[in-house]
Amino acid sequence: MAGSTTSQRTPGAEGRRDGPLIVTEDLELLDDLLRLCAAAGAEPDVYHSVPERGGGWEGAPLVLVGDDAAARCRGATRRQGVLLVGRDQDDPDVWRRAVEIGADCVLRLPDAESWLLDRIADVVEGVGEQALTVGVMGGRGGAGASTLACALAVSAARTGRRTMLVDGDPLGGGVDVLLGGEQTEGRRWPDFAASKGRVAGGALEESLPELHQLRVLSWDRGDSVVVPPEAMRSVLAAARRRGGVVVVDLPRRVDEAVAEALAQLDLGLLVVPGELRAVAAANRVASAVGMVLQDLRVVVRGPYASGLDDQWVADALGLPLAGELPLDAGLFAAQDQGAPPGGGRGPLSRFCAAFWDRALAGGVS
Repeated sequence: MAGSTTSQRTPGAEGRRDGPLIVTEDLELLDDLLRLCAAAGAEPDVYHSVPERGGGWEGAPLVLVGDDAAARCRGATRRQGVLLVGRDQDDPDVWRRAVEIGADCVLRLPDAESWLLDRIADVVEGVGEQALTVGVMGGRGGAGASTLACALAVSAARTGRRTMLVDGDPLGGGVDVLLGGEQTEGRRWPDFAASKGRVAGGALEESLPELHQLRVLSWDRGDSVVVPPEAMRSVLAAARRRGGVVVVDLPRRVDEAVAEALAQLDLGLLVVPGELRAVAAANRVASAVGMVLQDLRVVVRGPYASGLDDQWVADALGLPLAGELPLDAGLFAAQDQGAPPGGGRGPLSRFCAAFWDRALAGGVS
């Protein structure tokens, strides 16, 4: 039952899982399947008929059998993960052929392309626990949200966790600048602004700048680029599928793209200085954010106006208190010397370490 084979895999490619096994001689169908595999970051093996024992039928994570090859696959070992794929929408015998080869389901292209792309990407990336995803936003301008977002990401990465920092604020100046990596090579948001559908998590991560043991998706220094909601949804979903920790720095305004980001957060942190005007401004931000995000908590930053403390601010906003962030007098001096936020031993670093100890030990409750 062996047929000729054309391997599409690069043996030993680091970080790659085995891709699907494709069985077809239909060149048009093969082109479609190879395109979907490329979009998912998969490296398939292609056969014209069932490979001989040891050739991959039993071990492949997914088998895509073309309509043209169904008859040649009769008698193959029964297994899960076999899909019968074709283009004829009106074929009355397709289900009979699917039963004969033990296929899980029948797919008709192009209608099923999106579903099949997701399935291929799942086997390439693995389906594991999603990243704990935390969003940070300021209650007013200059609250220090971007600094806290960077510090949380640096702190998580230094514990050995896979960490990604996503800059969701195109007008914020760039978190890569805060981390001293604005010249580091790698892709930025403008490269992903046209993304639709599924983005391969591994390809995303490998393409981003690596700073202080974490991956950073920020902005370039060009003109402001509008990130459509679809792109925000796709990119964040890809980042979360890789597990570990994802920190998102968000603006105070809630537009469609920010709403997509909020919908993927496990929790949000609202940074509020301990002053009355900041509390008033933060109340408006919290109202807008709370329409999308269920778990929003307040981080109160000192020093405080007379009569205020961290619990007073949290009570005034009607939000749970995530903690108090004291003034870190040495923060700017440390940054001038090249140390990233959260990379030292000051109050900011201690806050971040305590936050992750709670969040990662017992979930986000």
